[in-house]
Amino acid sequence: MTTRRENLRDLAVAISIPEAIAALPGPFQQHNLAMVNDTTIVRLARLEGEFPWHYHDEDELFLCWDGSVQIHVEGQEPVALRAGELFVVPKGVRHRPVAEETAHILLIEHPDTKQYGASAEPGS
Repeated sequence: MTTRRENLRDLAVAISIPEAIAALPGPFQQHNLAMVNDTTIVRLARLEGEFPWHYHDEDELFLCWDGSVQIHVEGQEPVALRAGELFVVPKGVRHRPVAEETAHILLIEHPDTKQYGASAEPGS
């Protein structure tokens, strides 16, 4: 199994998520794992602490791989995720992931989705 590929579309290459986790440089740094149908990308990220509030112009799926994470969503109670659970943040909804201890998540989103999304308020 490997995580190093020249192209996200290489065929017949297994992706080791544990190897990809070990290669992550730090918290909130993402690693692109796979491209699906030119419209969807699977990303891996390590979460530690609080990520800034932001939103995206497209849906964002969080799949908790290990540990636990809360997805704070504006206007509602946080959504708690444990390993094996997923949650979709609808487009345009302000949110932030928070992990009290190290957690790893898979993000399934549009390839152009920016890590920090957009701020709903200027300067925030």
